[in-house]
Amino acid sequence: MINLISEAKHTLVIPTLALLPAAMNTPSAVNGLTGIGARESAYLYRHQISGGPALGYWQMEPATHDDCWRNFIRYRLDLQTALLKILGGNRPSADQMVANDRYACAMARVKVFRAPAPLPAADDAVGWARYWKRHYNSQMGAGSVDDATIALFQKAIAA
Repeated sequence: MINLISEAKHTLVIPTLALLPAAMNTPSAVNGLTGIGARESAYLYRHQISGGPALGYWQMEPATHDDCWRNFIRYRLDLQTALLKILGGNRPSADQMVANDRYACAMARVKVFRAPAPLPAADDAVGWARYWKRHYNSQMGAGSVDDATIALFQKAIAA
């Protein structure tokens, strides 16, 4: 049986973050993004199961995607260039997070990069679970920091 978390980390997250500006490609970011994808979709779903708007393995909503472009990416030429390269000539749109897993990963990294708090240590599963809840899922989101969530981040770290 394929270990989807390890597969995603080594074939998707690591290569994608290597394409982004250097400050966005750290061991902590690799482990955290791998854990966020595992928690959000288990690397199985590119559309929100409940029929909601979230898209891609990292389950980003179109409004968040558009806000990232409107209020952050457009002011960062290095990041904009990297994202356009990942898009391979396609126009930036939320729908691309379904069609292009690397783009979905990169956009999730943008969202995490914009958060005001520093990233947890690369090996801190509890810290990453809390960070995910506060800065990615949000206080209003349905997710919780429970043993299952912490275990997913631990698997992401170990992968």
